[in-house]
Amino acid sequence: MSFSNPVEYHDAAPEVQAVYDDIKCTRNVEDVNNFWKYLAHHPATLSRTWQSLKEVMAPGALDPLLKELVYVAVSVTNNCAYCVASHSAAARRLGMSDEMFGELIAVVGMANETNRLANGYRVPIDAALQDSF
Repeated sequence: MSFSNPVEYHDAAPEVQAVYDDIKCTRNVEDVNNFWKYLAHHPATLSRTWQSLKEVMAPGALDPLLKELVYVAVSVTNNCAYCVASHSAAARRLGMSDEMFGELIAVVGMANETNRLANGYRVPIDAALQDSF
């Protein structure tokens, strides 16, 4: 099922408005983007997704820019134009340059190519690499 209209703040249920308020406060933005407005058609999904994203993307062992770059890379691979746009914008706010973006996309392309080659040839993992993950 597809929803044709986003849920705007003034039309949202109180529990959705509370999530919107948290997103705006956490991200220091005036409005939430369309992703959240469409998830708001199912408030439980909106809340769960926001809480998970907020936790995963919080500063930790990986800095916020690196997390956004990883998100862009996975989004490119998953062919999610919306997520590429959203997380590229976030990465740019955190310092991603055009050169960084170019290198990131080159790595994504190379990883996709070599992953497919390794899978296609069914290359066994070398003994020396077995304990690396």
